[in-house]
Amino acid sequence: MKIWQEIITPRGSKRQEARMKWIPILIIFFFLISACQPGMPQTSPQEIESPPMNTPTLNSTPQPTPVASPTTPGEPIYQKNRWLGRGVNLGNALEAPTEGAWGVVLKEEYFQLIHEAGFNSVRIPIRWNAHASDAPPYTIDPAFFERVDWAVNQALSRDLAVVVNIHHYEEIFQNPKAHTERFLAIWEQIAVHYRDYPEKLFFELLNEPHDALDYETWNRLASQTIALIRKTNPERAIIVGPAEWNSLTQLDYLKLPEDDRNLIVTFHYYLPFHFTHQGAEWVSGANAWLGTKWQGSDIERQLLRFDFLAAMVWGREHKRPIYLGEFGAYSKADLDSRARWTEAVARAAEENGFSWAYWEFCAGFGVYDPATNQWNMAIRNALLPAK
Repeated sequence: MKIWQEIITPRGSKRQEARMKWIPILIIFFFLISACQPGMPQTSPQEIESPPMNTPTLNSTPQPTPVASPTTPGEPIYQKNRWLGRGVNLGNALEAPTEGAWGVVLKEEYFQLIHEAGFNSVRIPIRWNAHASDAPPYTIDPAFFERVDWAVNQALSRDLAVVVNIHHYEEIFQNPKAHTERFLAIWEQIAVHYRDYPEKLFFELLNEPHDALDYETWNRLASQTIALIRKTNPERAIIVGPAEWNSLTQLDYLKLPEDDRNLIVTFHYYLPFHFTHQGAEWVSGANAWLGTKWQGSDIERQLLRFDFLAAMVWGREHKRPIYLGEFGAYSKADLDSRARWTEAVARAAEENGFSWAYWEFCAGFGVYDPATNQWNMAIRNALLPAK
């Protein structure tokens, strides 16, 4: 999950350059799409002025699950991205320092609940580096492997696609050179261990590379890791995102092996940050944002569509399917705003052909309350509207 404060980017930075580059193209593209595709939803004045009080605004027509970009319908990787479809992160469990340290222990019933609700996939964040030795050959604890196996098999047995990643490897963000060998060794073990697992198991290289793991360093490491995985998993779908916390503004700086067509590109979305992270205990100054609302106004929705249009255009240009691997609003935001924002993000992702995974199942952003064994129906309905 993104844990940094939103800042105003100085002029001349690569983030601003990336956004500015797309502005004239996207303005033209947006209006062409609006004029030529009657299926794009429009927000009426009534919807803007009178947002629902307890449930999110939903379009009156049924919403499809994510589809592949129509420019490359024949590539198998787009079908694999459709398997991810609508998903949820099982966060705060296996990526905690130890399972349970952050209040979540995975249970079999969670996978059944997720399946019965109608989700297509789960993303399982995993802190492998906390369970691997510090010295060569950097062996992963067999007991921890067994625990991950259990979680993966719980998902697959219910026909849920499942993403496993490396999450919270904080040391590599500060000193990539010192941890490259260990990172590659961890991935080699994961790849060998799961080489015979079904295609519905996806590998995601690393959650939110940032700091010293800048885009140039990350591009080199990602290419090395992909080549390593391909030795044992030649057809495995691999998910990789850009640097700077998997920011969509960094997509232009992501360089992938052109000849590898089994790659899915991911980004994370927590904007407006002062809304989604208001009151977050791990973000300095976040209490000052308490009370921030997301009303679903025309300008709010257009900004969201503009951001996702940029990602969609990038995906089509590079012939890469897109996976929105994280999005969510913290529980200290008011529930009506959370539901409106969640519904808007999920539908915008689907309109642009992205698969997605909500952050997260049963903790601070959760769609399910383990204390009461009840779904947060406002968030669940926002994610999975009634057919």
